[in-house]
This record gives sequence, structure tokens and C-alpha cells, in this order.
Amino acid sequence: MAFVILVPVVLAALMPGIIAPYNPQAAVGPALAPPGADYLFGTDDLGRDLFSMLVHGARSAAILAVVSVILTLLVGGILGVAAGLAGGLVDAVITRFAEFVAIMPRLLVLLLLATLFGPSLELAAVTIGLMSWPGLARIVRAESRAQKYAEHVLAAHALGATDWRIGRRHILPAAIGPALSVIGPIATAAILTEAGLSYLGLSDPDLISWGDLIRNGQSFFHQGWWLSLFPGLAIVLSCLGLTLLGLYETEISAGTER
Repeated sequence: MAFVILVPVVLAALMPGIIAPYNPQAAVGPALAPPGADYLFGTDDLGRDLFSMLVHGARSAAILAVVSVILTLLVGGILGVAAGLAGGLVDAVITRFAEFVAIMPRLLVLLLLATLFGPSLELAAVTIGLMSWPGLARIVRAESRAQKYAEHVLAAHALGATDWRIGRRHILPAAIGPALSVIGPIATAAILTEAGLSYLGLSDPDLISWGDLIRNGQSFFHQGWWLSLFPGLAIVLSCLGLTLLGLYETEISAGTER
């Protein structure tokens, strides 16, 4: 079910120019035309095709989710392995730092950065990624501590392997399964956070965002109910697909461990 939901979103993100029937920024029909054969999801107040805008908006959501997940995996994986293998002061410092990052209000930080540096999809993606790693770090840390005294790890130590090599060759592969379970929630949180920023008018003005489409559609809710409905459904279905994907990855991880 997750793949059925996410495949259209991925295709739209990869090939918006092929899937979208019209230029999303051009007026192609009458203003506020209802959904129909000519305009699948109707048009907005400027006569732009809403379906084409939703397709191009999928790219922004996908970029945000992918960059956030990659940064989370890198930072959380490295710090989690370092904390689990080193222990002592290193473990305590990383753990306290992770707790500090975890309690920071993500949306407030993004609002502050958008105010200081201007709206930017890249800045939002990097910020979300750098604030989403504590949960993954805890998972990897626990796996590292569990593997630290395993026979193959002790044997590698006895042969003179460095902690970096042990973490890369033995600890990280064992932590991949549990780590995959957080990908869905991280990507979901990234999409929802960016939609919230866009709804507040703090998205990149050069890019189409689903949250921005919802905000614009609210002004014409009685004349064009579809302007807010379809972008909202796009966000809900994308997050639902990512949540189901996370549950599927969790089941795979649990089955592998058994």
C-alpha cells in the first residue's frame, strides 16, 4: 500500500515536465474553473492549472524529505556509533547534546532562520536534517553498545582494528535495520514542517509548495473549494505513504533480528 501511494509522488518529483499537462506558472484557462476533463483539479484565481502545480510541488517535497533523511542518517549514524563505542565522557557529551537538539522547537528555529536569511528550500532541508538526528543516534548508540562486546568485534580489536574501522565494518551494518525504521517519520516530519512554513508565507517564492497552495486557496474557499482540498490531500497521502513505509521497514527489521 505504501508503494502504491508513494510511486506517483516519486514519479511526479522526478518527471514533473512530462506528467504535468501545462506550465504551472502560466494562465491556461478561465479563473476558478472547477475540476473537469480539461483541468483535472481545476484552475486557480489566475487561471493556472492546479494539477500541474501539484505535480511540480511534489519535487519540493521530495527534495526536502531526501536531504533531511540523508543528513539525519549521516549525523545520527556517526554520532551514535561514536557514543556507543567510546563510552565514558564522549558518550555523555553526545547524549546531552542530542537531548538539547531534541528539545529545540524546530519550527521556531526555521522561522528565525527564514527571517534572518530569507526563505530557502535548501536551508529548510539542511536545518530539518540537522535537527532530526537525535532519535536515530539513540538507536545506533544502543546497537553499538550491544555489538561492542560481540565476538567478531572483540576479534577485530585483537587484530588491531581501529574504532573507526570497527564502526564502519561491523557496527553500522548491524544498525542499518533499526535505523531504517526512522526514515518514514523523519521524511513525514520534514514535509509537514515545510508545509507549515509555506502556509505561513515563508517558503521559497521561486518554488511551488503544497503548503503555499493551501494558503492561497483559502482566500477563494467558497468560490474554489478544490484549491485547498487537493494540496491538502497531497500532503496527507504522502505522509500516510511514508508512515506505512516506516511500519513496513520496522517489520522487516524485526523479522531480520528474529
